Amino acid sequence: MGIMSRSSMWVTVAVLVTVGVLPMLAMASDADPLQDFCVAYPSDKVVINGQPCKPSAEVTYKDFWSPALTKPGITKNPNLSNVTQAFVAQFPGLNTLGIGAARIDFAKGGINPPHTHPRATELLLVVKGELYVGFVDTTNKLFAVILREGELFVFPRGLVHFQLNVGNGPALAFAALNSQNPGTQQIAPALFTPEDIKDEVLEKGFRIDGKTVDFIQEQFRKT
Repeated sequence: MGIMSRSSMWVTVAVLVTVGVLPMLAMASDADPLQDFCVAYPSDKVVINGQPCKPSAEVTYKDFWSPALTKPGITKNPNLSNVTQAFVAQFPGLNTLGIGAARIDFAKGGINPPHTHPRATELLLVVKGELYVGFVDTTNKLFAVILREGELFVFPRGLVHFQLNVGNGPALAFAALNSQNPGTQQIAPALFTPEDIKDEVLEKGFRIDGKTVDFIQEQFRKT
């Protein structure tokens, strides 16, 4: 009976500890990153995950106003599109508020190529024209539709997505993102631009031959 009692006691303690600790684990997590890297480096200098704050006495309404998205972007480039950012680097008032915006201009046939935002979900509003938009989830399922003026589409955080102008003329869209610095990584340039990546990685990863790899790399490296 004594052994059974001690066993029962330890089971009870284990259950109580588990019940008490699990909620704490559920609430504990790293803060969302606001930059690509934060390599540890012993130093007396203060390093923060974001931007330092301007003294409140020096803040004016101008810090919360921005004309960043008023001008059309130049679309004379291989993608026939231009993304104008209004993130914390361009709009200091966004610091710590967890929000950002962008303007996307498209010439006829223009594309905002497949890319990801590692730190943000994106909500897209079409203001002019028609865009074929979509994203691919982690099971490689495509969710896509043609958006027209006034319509919205949301791209979940971190998933590959794109926009293609399928209208008869220029198109314009605005995006809102839930990060002051969402980050953008285009898939093709990220893999075909670096000069020190082994061709074998690209050949096997994309199931293409060496000549095709060389051709694609040339297109991205010259731009």
